[in-house]
Amino acid sequence: MKKIYLTVLLLINAVVFAQPQSEFIPVTEIPASEQMPSAPLVIAAYAFVWLAFMVYVWMMWRKLGKVDRELQTLSTQLGKKRP
Repeated sequence: MKKIYLTVLLLINAVVFAQPQSEFIPVTEIPASEQMPSAPLVIAAYAFVWLAFMVYVWMMWRKLGKVDRELQTLSTQLGKKRP
C-alpha cells in the first residue's frame, strides 16, 4: 500500500511541477551566470548517501547487539528453569 501511495505521489508531483520548455537551448549558449558547476553537487550527494548509509549500519549494529543480549538473557533464564 505504501509503494502505491508513494508512486502516485511521485507521479502527481511530476505532473504538477513539470515546466514546459519553449525551445531547446544548447549548453554553450547559456550565460555563465546561469550555469551551475555540477562537481560540488555530485560530491555533496555522494557524501550524503554515504553518511546516511553509515548511520543506518550503526543503528542496525546497535539493534542487533541489543537483540543478541536479550537472546543471551533469555537463554540463561530458560536454562535455569529446566530441571
